[in-house]
Amino acid sequence: MSETKSTGYVISDNNLGLDLMRATEAAALAAARWRGRGKKEEGDGAAVDAMRAVLAGVRMDGTIVIGEGEKDEAPMLHNGEKVGTGDGQKVDIAVDPVDGTRLLALGMRNSIAVMAAAESGSMYNPTMCFYMDKLAVGPEAADVIDIEAPIADTIKKVAKAKGKDVGDIVVAMLNRERHEQLAKDIRDAGARTSMYTDGDVAASVSAASDSVSSVDILAGIGGSPEGVVSACAMKAMGGRIMARLHPTSDEERQRTIDAGFDVDKVLDTDALVASDNTLFVATGISDGDLVDGVHYLEHGGARTHSVVMRSSSGTIRYIEAFHRLEKLNRHAAGQQLPGV
Repeated sequence: MSETKSTGYVISDNNLGLDLMRATEAAALAAARWRGRGKKEEGDGAAVDAMRAVLAGVRMDGTIVIGEGEKDEAPMLHNGEKVGTGDGQKVDIAVDPVDGTRLLALGMRNSIAVMAAAESGSMYNPTMCFYMDKLAVGPEAADVIDIEAPIADTIKKVAKAKGKDVGDIVVAMLNRERHEQLAKDIRDAGARTSMYTDGDVAASVSAASDSVSSVDILAGIGGSPEGVVSACAMKAMGGRIMARLHPTSDEERQRTIDAGFDVDKVLDTDALVASDNTLFVATGISDGDLVDGVHYLEHGGARTHSVVMRSSSGTIRYIEAFHRLEKLNRHAAGQQLPGV
């Protein structure tokens, strides 16, 4: 286990970040049994069940503000669901038991189980609009970005802030047809692209950390829930995310407006999560840029790799844990998961 900052503080409230990590570990262990089996719903459902079971025992009064899955009718921890024991601190929770369900189903890299928490009432809740246009960077360039500026201008400013040549700047984005022009503009500006199939949260965090990958900027349209989760990580990392809602149809646009949202408003990090006391937790399902995935061991058991970020202290912990085989089998038996 390594820690990026030594502060000598003591976390109150029974170390909530590590308790939430146990929930992402459980989700990752359950989902990893479905890795490469081509069944997104089964893997997602196993992760949801495992995460819900662990969250029930966490000492907190939690409310799911953002439960991933609604847009594609997948299994989910639903919006408004109460989690935790009901005592302890009141917190908003955003969850994605499997960020990258297609990556999981195909056995590809970068699928993670992820969760974020913040003080009650502080999370932006874009339930009526499933997508956002996003721009995210790390601390060196946090003060120079503008989502309304041309991407070429952003690339030049980020390069200057980071002391890099424009040709060395890498911009990550989802590999989608809607990003063809954005990719062209990035390359015309002299920078490079890094396309990813799924896994919006891991890409955002990668853009904010030089130690995770070579990515400097995340840009383009991705999930709204992932934007809020990423904002919680940015608070701990000193990075910045800017976003704007992106309705995909006239009906969705009107529904969003009727719900009281301004679809043209630029949302900064503080608008996505107002609290300065946030937690971000992720456990790898498959190996990836942010954390390694679940590794099953020949002599029994499994090894997990997680990251826990806490904004109030600026602490980022990378944690490797070993799980005994009999515990895994007992957990799997109740979920009718395939064997390892």
